[in-house]
Amino acid sequence: MLIAREKKKSNIAEYILYMWQVEDMLRAFQLDMELVNQHVVKGFQVDEAKAKEIYDWYDNIIAIMKAEKVEQQGHIQPLKNTVNELTELHFFLLHEAHDRRYQQIVTMAAGNLVEFRNRSQVGNEVSDVELALTALYGNLLLRLQKKEINPQTATAMESFSKMIGYLAAKYKQMEEEESAQEVNDKG
Repeated sequence: MLIAREKKKSNIAEYILYMWQVEDMLRAFQLDMELVNQHVVKGFQVDEAKAKEIYDWYDNIIAIMKAEKVEQQGHIQPLKNTVNELTELHFFLLHEAHDRRYQQIVTMAAGNLVEFRNRSQVGNEVSDVELALTALYGNLLLRLQKKEINPQTATAMESFSKMIGYLAAKYKQMEEEESAQEVNDKG
């Protein structure tokens, strides 16, 4: 919860990847809140009130996962919505803002996206943004397992990372501009 809150403010892509990891961790604990409490919540060195807040946060995610039937795989709707927001920003930067830098970055990633889409056997219903995030998440899991990553995969991941990093920076900029506008509108 504490990490998620900070990541959501600072880098939306890191937040998504972190939350996907939280979903997988909760699945590893069979969505059993007692196991989560024992192995995760109690590991935080916080006061009782903060521990209760952390417990409730994990418990709420488990409830959402159960309600949305993503106990085995998939992602909760708030995360899907965030990925969709990034996808909308992706299309805006490419087709409305005509952001030349972003167009170059996406062009550099395009071949890798096609290859990853084919290897993953996912259709075009999965956006390039979600596909790149999925690839980066898989890469993160491989690194956590200390598995070797071949040079071609590393190059592909670098292209995805640049694309998603640029999107995340633009997303943060957009959020900050909206917040500043709200302050100006109130003042």
